Amino acid sequence: MEMKDFDLEDIAQAEVEEIRRNVAFTTLEQIKGWARSNSLWPLLFGLACCAIEMMAVNSSHYDADRMGVFYRGSPRQSDVMIVSGTVTKKMAPLLRRLYDQMAEPKWVIAMGSCATAGGPYVRSYSVVKGVDQIVPVDVYIPGCPPSPVALIYGINKLQEKIRYEAKTGKKVTARG
Repeated sequence: MEMKDFDLEDIAQAEVEEIRRNVAFTTLEQIKGWARSNSLWPLLFGLACCAIEMMAVNSSHYDADRMGVFYRGSPRQSDVMIVSGTVTKKMAPLLRRLYDQMAEPKWVIAMGSCATAGGPYVRSYSVVKGVDQIVPVDVYIPGCPPSPVALIYGINKLQEKIRYEAKTGKKVTARG
């Protein structure tokens, strides 16, 4: 609904301007999207050197808590999985099991070139060529290792994606 949808002929012009400044019109879906995007609880899945950069995001210098990002140790309390590091074929079923234990809605961030595409170990027989072969990935963060600022940027992009999906009702990527 917008202001033009209401009959405001009997109200003084100053009061109409006051209403426009102080009343917001939105939908319940947009409020839920805003709340979800500003209270992300990632499941830590640090496998290699990228995990150190992920831990640095919670340091006092970057402080991810101010963005509503609180790291959880249990998949049942998490809605975002940050995969940082090299995923081996032996670790892949465990990663999928943790992903399946997460409640809906859930999102995945692939952090670093190893999680994104296998990294420098891509020709190894035991390395998965990207975590997107195991779980659907929403945001890719390049780098070897990516800086904490890059992870913060990736989290911001995920927040924008969540808000956009809530606003339009359309999924940005196909989920499987």
